[in-house]
Amino acid sequence: MSENEQDEEIYSGMRASFPISFGKQSKSQTPLETIHKSTLRSVDSSKDPNPFPSLSSSSKTWLHSLKNKPSSNPNPRFSDNVGSADDDVVIGPGRRTLGTVVEEDEEENDDEMIGPPRPPVIHDEDEVEIGPPRPPVGVVGSESDDDDDDDDDLAGGVNAYRIPLNNEIVLKGHTKVVSALAIDHSGSRVLSGSYDYTVRMYDFQGMNARLESFRQLEPFEGHQVRSLSWSPTADRFLCVSGSAVAKIYDRDGLTLGEFVKGDMYIRDLKNTKGHISGLTCGEWHPKDRETILTSSEDGSLRIWDVNEFKTQKQVIKPRLSKPGRVPVTTCTWNRDGKCIAGGIGDGSIQIWNIKPGWGSRPDIYVAAAHSDDITCLKFSSDGKTLLSRSFDCSLKVWDLRQMKEPVRVLEDLPNNYPQCNIAFSPDEQLFLTGTSIERDSTKGGLLCFYDRAKLELVSKVGISPTYSVVQCAWHPKLNQVFATVGDKHNGATHILYDPSLSERGALVSVARAPRKKSIDDFQPQPQIHNPHALPLFRDQPSRKRQREKILKDPLKSHKPEVPMNGPGHGGRVGTTKGSLLTQYLLKQGGLIKETWMDEDPREAILKYADVAEKDPKFIAPAYSQTQPEPVFAKSDSEDDEK
Repeated sequence: MSENEQDEEIYSGMRASFPISFGKQSKSQTPLETIHKSTLRSVDSSKDPNPFPSLSSSSKTWLHSLKNKPSSNPNPRFSDNVGSADDDVVIGPGRRTLGTVVEEDEEENDDEMIGPPRPPVIHDEDEVEIGPPRPPVGVVGSESDDDDDDDDDLAGGVNAYRIPLNNEIVLKGHTKVVSALAIDHSGSRVLSGSYDYTVRMYDFQGMNARLESFRQLEPFEGHQVRSLSWSPTADRFLCVSGSAVAKIYDRDGLTLGEFVKGDMYIRDLKNTKGHISGLTCGEWHPKDRETILTSSEDGSLRIWDVNEFKTQKQVIKPRLSKPGRVPVTTCTWNRDGKCIAGGIGDGSIQIWNIKPGWGSRPDIYVAAAHSDDITCLKFSSDGKTLLSRSFDCSLKVWDLRQMKEPVRVLEDLPNNYPQCNIAFSPDEQLFLTGTSIERDSTKGGLLCFYDRAKLELVSKVGISPTYSVVQCAWHPKLNQVFATVGDKHNGATHILYDPSLSERGALVSVARAPRKKSIDDFQPQPQIHNPHALPLFRDQPSRKRQREKILKDPLKSHKPEVPMNGPGHGGRVGTTKGSLLTQYLLKQGGLIKETWMDEDPREAILKYADVAEKDPKFIAPAYSQTQPEPVFAKSDSEDDEK
């Protein structure tokens, strides 16, 4: 027998004497259901005009009765006595628990139903169903048509669009409103820019349940971040702030370069190498990874080449109704990158088609499209619809084939931020926008969903009761809705998701628990002692020794002298008018008399006239032979007496 075999026998014999639980325990993992329950959104039916369908007390009683009463028919919906009010109706199989697989035998034997019932769906056995299905269409049944309509009213509406709104997490860290948002195409990284001059970077794959950013940037000191945009390959992103210079960063947040600033003393903007005023918006080309578009308060749009930071490729000067400089408040590309749209400060919308020999003259010009500044423009993927958002509390839907009048004007959408945007759903059946808080309103910040075909309101989702909703996005791969909120003192990014509809993203971060702190993680702060450093960088002595040194100093430890009243004692004089003892004694003895305050200045001078005449000392002896005899005028007081 070899030595290794002997060691194994000894080890197994020793291990057999200990219980199985002895040794390192496996880490207990929290079930996903418990994690997702902690992030559920609370829906208040009294505040939400169109809340999600929830179980009422009668529905709960009905479900309990189903548990206690076994049903012979697994789907009595298609039975003959559907219309009777006394029979209990079960619609479809119960909702499955996340992460469980239901076999065919278990489906036949289980009579208990957990959770709200779902409408029946006809699909293949091999097909895997994710999320709640849409209401059935074309189900054959004479008496079940009314029931289908009721089901559509109850479970349709919001759920028919499969909007992920059940759960919510919040990405915090900003100290002011979050004004810019960008999610890369894979959905792994999120950028958020704020009025606190910083950009925070979040990584879902490396982030745990604490939801902390892994990097913080400050592109330009003292300038608000106004726009963020990823490149088509998601290896770089564009940062637009309130300064006249845009910056390019790589995926990890390292600066790759910044574009040049133009000469503000050149009047013609086409002759400047860059923007001369603060930027308002910027967006990367949807297909070309080397081209970006920016707009500025100087009244121009510029197309840049990422490889050439010293000058721009094209300068676009919008058409103006009257001469002057009007800022361009927003800009965007269409899906193919062959068309540019800009929102002008005078309320007009101008569109340019990129073609050979194109210039600053717009191909489509809509004057006075809005009565106030335009904050966002958004093209549909089919190139037929354009959405515009403005400070005039409205959202307008335009048909690009007929731009004279808007197709629909959606009003009552308060907007107080110049970065308030619009977003489409992944299938573009819906579009959504945020609202700002009004001074006398109690609604809070809302996220409004609209049907693109019907141009009607689908749902209003309350995001924050105290903060305004600025930016919003609906990521197509993650199927998660992002909304940024904030005010002057706080800012955050809300992520809405549904465990049964969404994928990755927030689901990955929430399920990853933060690592517990170990005793090995303790790192004491090192103290560096440099005895020969400058006085500014030397270590300060301890306070105790400093106090002891001060107490030994007779000057610093001496108590300030208190003012005295009276003659004084101990060598100190009380009420003295002079600082010296000799002055005090002379004044008290009468040797020093201050009578000049009571004398007439003329009489004080004339009393020395006789002395000066008899014994001249200074100027008079030199002119004694030639100087005439002085005659002094008599005082007016003597004439008055006579």
